[in-house]
Amino acid sequence: MLMWKDEYCIGIDKIDNQHKHLFEIGNRAYDLLNDQFRLDKYDRIVEIIEELRQYTIYHFKSEEEYMQSISYKKFFSQKVQHDYFIKKINEVDLSEIDENQDAYLKDLLAFVFEWILKHILEEDKMINS
Repeated sequence: MLMWKDEYCIGIDKIDNQHKHLFEIGNRAYDLLNDQFRLDKYDRIVEIIEELRQYTIYHFKSEEEYMQSISYKKFFSQKVQHDYFIKKINEVDLSEIDENQDAYLKDLLAFVFEWILKHILEEDKMINS
């Protein structure tokens, strides 16, 4: 589970709230991973992946519009990183999920949490500075 901390705030309320929502999606996946009473998690994993895909597209569009509105100099490098993340989510092979659902979920969580944290702390923090 990943808990939101004030150090993740970049100082733009709209974007900070969107980042918090990304944490919530990731934490739903974490809760699912630890749900020992649900044996078949496939449908729920697919729902979470789809929500993550749709929400990141929305969030990145919003963040990119903000960066363009302030003529942020590192806009294009941010855009490349955003596109990479969406590409990775779009490349999820749903047939692989069913083979070992928990292992797949662990890998997905590691990728999402690591990427989001690194991106917020190293890239997004610079937007408002």
